[in-house]
Amino acid sequence: MSERFYGVRHHGPGSARAVVRELAAQQPDVLLVEGPPEADELVRWVAGSGLEPPVALLGYAAEDPGRAAFWPFAVFSPEWQAIRWAVANEVPVRFFDLPYAFRVGGSGPGGRAAPGVPDGALDSTGPGAGAVPEETVESGSGPPVGTSDADAGRHRPVDPIGELATAAGYDDPERWWEDVVEHRGVPVFDAIAEAMTAIREGAPEEPDDLLREAYMRSVLREVRRRHENIAVVCGAWHVPALTRKVPVRDDTALLKGRRKGKVVFTWVPWTYGRLASWSGYGAGVSSPGWYHHLFTSTDSVVPRWLVDAAGVLRAEGVPTSSAHVIEATRLAEALATLRGRPLAGLAEVTEAAEAVMCDGEPLRTALINRRLVVGERLGAVPDEMPAVPLARDLAARQRTVRLKPEATGRRLDLDLRKDNDLRRSRLLHQLRTLDVPWGEPAAGRRGTGTFREEWTLRWQPEFAVRLVEGSMWGTTVAGAATARVVRRARTARVLAEVTTLLETCLLADLPEAYPEVLAALDTRAALDADVHHLMAALPALARTLRYGDVRRTDLAGLATVTASLLKRICAGLPSAAGSLSDDAAKRLRDGVDGVHQATGLLADPKLRELWLVTIESLARRPDLHGLPAGRLTRLLLDAGRLDAAEVRRRLRLPLTVGTPPAHAAAWVEGFLAGGGLLLVHDDALLALVDEWLADVPAAAFDDVLPLLRRTFGTFDAGERRAIGERVAGPRPGAAQSGAGTVDHERAVSVLPVLSALLGREIRIREDA
Repeated sequence: MSERFYGVRHHGPGSARAVVRELAAQQPDVLLVEGPPEADELVRWVAGSGLEPPVALLGYAAEDPGRAAFWPFAVFSPEWQAIRWAVANEVPVRFFDLPYAFRVGGSGPGGRAAPGVPDGALDSTGPGAGAVPEETVESGSGPPVGTSDADAGRHRPVDPIGELATAAGYDDPERWWEDVVEHRGVPVFDAIAEAMTAIREGAPEEPDDLLREAYMRSVLREVRRRHENIAVVCGAWHVPALTRKVPVRDDTALLKGRRKGKVVFTWVPWTYGRLASWSGYGAGVSSPGWYHHLFTSTDSVVPRWLVDAAGVLRAEGVPTSSAHVIEATRLAEALATLRGRPLAGLAEVTEAAEAVMCDGEPLRTALINRRLVVGERLGAVPDEMPAVPLARDLAARQRTVRLKPEATGRRLDLDLRKDNDLRRSRLLHQLRTLDVPWGEPAAGRRGTGTFREEWTLRWQPEFAVRLVEGSMWGTTVAGAATARVVRRARTARVLAEVTTLLETCLLADLPEAYPEVLAALDTRAALDADVHHLMAALPALARTLRYGDVRRTDLAGLATVTASLLKRICAGLPSAAGSLSDDAAKRLRDGVDGVHQATGLLADPKLRELWLVTIESLARRPDLHGLPAGRLTRLLLDAGRLDAAEVRRRLRLPLTVGTPPAHAAAWVEGFLAGGGLLLVHDDALLALVDEWLADVPAAAFDDVLPLLRRTFGTFDAGERRAIGERVAGPRPGAAQSGAGTVDHERAVSVLPVLSALLGREIRIREDA
């Protein structure tokens, strides 16, 4: 019987090349690969051109899609290359790791927790399920970011690659692996297996490893009864356990009583960013882009890499010539020679690029690292790939609106007057209701108020899990989004949640959800007596009414609800404004600001007038807290309801002697919030504030200063500078207004030229 074990690093180009060469020499009858056996039926897709790495096997529980795990593959992954070779040569392939169904199936005998996910798998179960995947680690890595204390016990206590690197005198495990495996170009499977055996002899065993290896040995025994020439590709850590003799009864006892759950598997796109170890992926590598280059470049590895780096810099406007590339190549090779390395590695090419091409600028080096070392590649799967109907509908919608998922973040500007841009906007908003934020609205820009929207698009692999989860709401994106919005409207506890959903119906074009949300809004508004809740709800309604025509949405019935809501706010606002603490005053001020802006969007002038009359009456109350009092005065001034003289009169009242400085400072803060142009252009107003500030007692100044600093800190730099110059007066040496003195000597010096130009003699007056 011929049986070969190829212990690999899960993502290593040197191992990938060596595995293919060894398989071609061995010509096995069957290939066993470390991976979930439930995915055996998906192996055939590897032969097709439509499945382009990086990709990942996605497994999830049929009854709870939020429990899911990924098994990523890159083009330089040994398992991927081994499977491709086997499929191309018609060699049967089996995954033989512990079934993922055991993890989904619950606890084992004795109340023990379900087994962990294998090396190279990203698990989204446990804490944070359905969000950023929680990940298990490959042999040798520590607990990843995001795992709980309970999860940390599942990870191996030793780093085998680190141990071997230390024994060889290396302080960097990655560099040792490159020198020994990636750059040598010769098979080292036997040596690696021997080294792993030595490390495992003195290392504590991990219970999950023992369970997985027991299952692997059971599969091996089954395969040996049918085949004689067997090839096994697995993590190097497992080779010693698979080659030693273990009684069958021991493995059977360990596996007995394990329950299986129902799981579903498919292929999904992956990214090199998610493959990088810095993302928290335990089986990841720190430089997937570099490893991709090592695997795909058969010659001139260093020059080709530096040419690509030069292209990255040129794309950002950094002048980089061929001479830079030549000198950087020479420097990288010289550094490798000095360090005794067989070939310039990532450290050498990075140092050479930084010194020669980046002029020592860390930001340029970081750009190369992001674009090349990690890479921004996104894999692809064929359209025929088995998937949930929701994912299929999304793929069809993406083709219709001509939006391709990409791993890199890119800006997308939409003009809602164009049909295709409008369809794109609706799709992105619908996905956000399903917790698939493929697009994020640009910060500081609200697209609902204009014909334009700005988005930042970035596709993340975990969105595949969220699409599976979203399938419970419907089979199409629009149908699932509608069902999700209706459900949230029925269960919403706060009025503002319902109004936000109403705006979502507008943005995402969910006409079937609109009546349900409107009914929930009407019910919630009638039952909610909190003025602050009502004020928080109004802005979204006003935006919906004002800009609904841009998105061609029927808004019948909404105007009545909005008018009723505003009337209730005006009726309840006076009683809500009495006896306010500082925090309550700030909350009221923010709510008033939102309602004031919202009423400016309404087309009904009677509603606007009702609001202005309400705040006019409220602003005259002597017991009103300074913060809303000052803010209301400013709003009335901006609306043309108060003139400058009246504003100065009202400002004098809190700034008079005897008024607590904290109250005066709050009044000034409320009045000036949003801009300081008033102080720049109104000398009398500036003088009032300046005189009041100068008269603040020393004991109260420490209480007033933080309020004023917070207020003036919101002004633009130009406004602050102009106010400071007005308060400080003319600069020393600046020209003074009024009559000035005449320098007789300088005046006389120009007289001859003036006389010649004018044709007559000119003399300066002695009494000038």
